[in-house]
Amino acid sequence: MNPPVKEPATPFRSLREAATLAIMSADLDEKTSLAQTAAIRWQERRLSLRSPLDPALPDRPGRPEKPVLVPPKGTEKRSLHTLPGRIATLHALAHIELNAVDLALDIVARFASQPVPHSFFDGWMKVAFEEAKHFRMVRDRLRGLGADYGDMPAHDGLWQAAHSTRNDLTARLAVVPLILEARGLDVTPALQDKMRETGDIESADVLSVIYEDEKGHVAVGAKWFRFLCAREKRDPAKTFQDLVRANFRGNLKAPFNDVARAEAGLTPSFYRSLSSKNTS
Repeated sequence: MNPPVKEPATPFRSLREAATLAIMSADLDEKTSLAQTAAIRWQERRLSLRSPLDPALPDRPGRPEKPVLVPPKGTEKRSLHTLPGRIATLHALAHIELNAVDLALDIVARFASQPVPHSFFDGWMKVAFEEAKHFRMVRDRLRGLGADYGDMPAHDGLWQAAHSTRNDLTARLAVVPLILEARGLDVTPALQDKMRETGDIESADVLSVIYEDEKGHVAVGAKWFRFLCAREKRDPAKTFQDLVRANFRGNLKAPFNDVARAEAGLTPSFYRSLSSKNTS
């Protein structure tokens, strides 16, 4: 891990406190600084996991006044062959990465009392660090194109996944890394190619960094999902399917990047039967 851009202004004493304060923060520079600084201090074993004085988790993460949040169907799609279209795509990506920061922090803070090894929190704080890096990279690219995060509406569907799985760690792992993050492995390569076709090499390079990191994020999710299933003597693929049907609306969307998913430990036996285009 590289050092964060700056130290956060907010002090913290435990990993759970830092994660909670970062989730609560509406200042996005402070949120990402808290996430990255906490990840480094935890990696260096300079933080306790939790304290009786830790603040309670909020129902929703802190957000600035903009962007305005709308239903998923309220965001328009534009051609990547235009500058407004590329800005809109990067803005949507920045919003996804910001939610990913909060989701990684939430899994740490919410489940800090679960009987899991400390290496569970090692993995998720690495994810939080990298998601904060991704958000900053995409925001910097937006600024380079004369825009900024908050300039257009964004949808509010991602946090619902956290809310619906707030009481079940296995369900959280099924829905967030193994559906939402894995979806990034499916769509990012084509998006990269389209950015290169338009000559926007800088945006394509940002997407390349995100894509490589996201493989590791799905792998963290798959590792701990399988760990919990093994401990409970449950079949991982069947458990995944049952949890997805109970906690996720709609079918999973094909096509799937089977190779990248398998590299991360997510084989077709998990998700094929849940697809609207079931080819198994």
